[in-house]
Amino acid sequence: MAPGAARLALPALLALIGVLPPGLGGAQISVHPPEATIPRGGTIQVNCSTSCDQTPTLGLETQLTKKEVAHGSHWKVFELSDVQEDSHPICFVNCGYQMMARMSLTVYWFPERVELLPLPRWQPVGENFTLRCQVAGGEPRRNLTVVLLRGEEELSRQPAVGEPAEVTAPVLAGREDHLANFSCRTELDLRPGGLGLFQNSSAPRQLQTFVLPETQPHLATPTIVEVGTQWTVNCTLDGLFPAAEAKVILTLAEKKLDSTSQYSKDSVLAMANVKANSQKEGIQHLACVVTLGGRDQKREENVVLYSFPAPNLTLSEPEVSEGTVVTVECEAQAGTTVLLEGLSSESPAHRAEIRLNASAADHGRSFSCSATLIVAGQLLHKNQIRELRVLYGPRLDERDCPGNWTWEEGSQQTLQCQAWGNPVPELKCHRKGDSALLPIGDLRPVKREVAGTYLCEARSPRGVTRREVVLNVTYHQNNMAIIIVVAVAVLLGTVSGAAYLYNRQRKIQKYKLQKAQEAAAMKLNTPATPP
Repeated sequence: MAPGAARLALPALLALIGVLPPGLGGAQISVHPPEATIPRGGTIQVNCSTSCDQTPTLGLETQLTKKEVAHGSHWKVFELSDVQEDSHPICFVNCGYQMMARMSLTVYWFPERVELLPLPRWQPVGENFTLRCQVAGGEPRRNLTVVLLRGEEELSRQPAVGEPAEVTAPVLAGREDHLANFSCRTELDLRPGGLGLFQNSSAPRQLQTFVLPETQPHLATPTIVEVGTQWTVNCTLDGLFPAAEAKVILTLAEKKLDSTSQYSKDSVLAMANVKANSQKEGIQHLACVVTLGGRDQKREENVVLYSFPAPNLTLSEPEVSEGTVVTVECEAQAGTTVLLEGLSSESPAHRAEIRLNASAADHGRSFSCSATLIVAGQLLHKNQIRELRVLYGPRLDERDCPGNWTWEEGSQQTLQCQAWGNPVPELKCHRKGDSALLPIGDLRPVKREVAGTYLCEARSPRGVTRREVVLNVTYHQNNMAIIIVVAVAVLLGTVSGAAYLYNRQRKIQKYKLQKAQEAAAMKLNTPATPP
């Protein structure tokens, strides 16, 4: 405090003398301020004053660095600097006798370190974990409180005790705690000393919680796989949290498979496409491991890789003329049984054959050979099919080309006439007499002009065959036009006769009127006879 400031404060200090406890002879001593709180290393001015009626001797007893900065006859101001710890300076005065007044000086400083110790990397939901906060430094400790926080939510509030102070609190982990921020905060409350509330916070730490069910993953895979084929392996596990953090590894024969994972709300699905190699024929070990929160769930299955080529089915000749003997032979790998179409029972061996005399009915016939193999208790089948082609001449029969057709004129009809043969013959039907071509296979209205007897001829490199086809067309005479003509003629005759009679009657009436008029005129013109 400057001397000017000390002089201004003197009246106030003298006013306080009246309220101080009296010493011997009624003299008093006072210290101002009686209590003070300053930061560590700070400076404060202390005023010692007395009401002694003699010339007093004033002083300040302290171990702190001090300097007198102002004085009067009954007061002195001392400056205390670089205050590092709490202290109790004493003002004293000699006024024929000694009097003393003690002040309380409190030093405060903020914690040097506020740290929330590391959290578990992954914390299972439903299990407790411990929050630990360490606080180094900070005074006065009686005013220092440590608060543990989840976000802004206060979980625990405890005094800072010890050096360093460590505050702990158990927390039950929940799903809502996943990715939540935890921290701790110190509160140095100096409001009773006229200062404020000072807070220091640690760096936040993020918690990851998880749920990994006790159930094993579901591993979907065929139990037997043919060498050289590709199959899909699926591994799923439900009830995960957070599902997107789960990692899935699929292995076959302890070799990691290239897989992709799909995540839903609480489950994961891993898929891998696997190709069976001939070098791995036999029993192979397939495994799926789901990892979450540093914990694993594993499922294992055995897959049998087998080799089973299709049987070899051969025809002695794939295309033969009618009447040729054909040999059909089927052969499969050792250890299989074969069934060849045409044999009465399955052959216990891996080879079977039949012979047949090829006919037209055998053209396009499919021969089937089925091989059977048992793998891991499962019955497997492989089939092979071959088609026989038989060359034969043209054929026209009643079933496919009827010899007699009767249709009604005007109806919609399609003439069906099918010639058979291999190669397929060319078919033409000409009417006897005028060689008119009969339309075959076309839907059209029937006219009476197409009626007649046709000669149908089927021709191919294998020969020619012919067949007569008679086409009858029925129809009815149409007398309606004659009736209409006669009716019109009668009507016209009747109308003409009536008109004639009407005109004739008018002429007669007109003639009679004219004659009457002439007779009357003659009478008027004749002179009277004298008497």
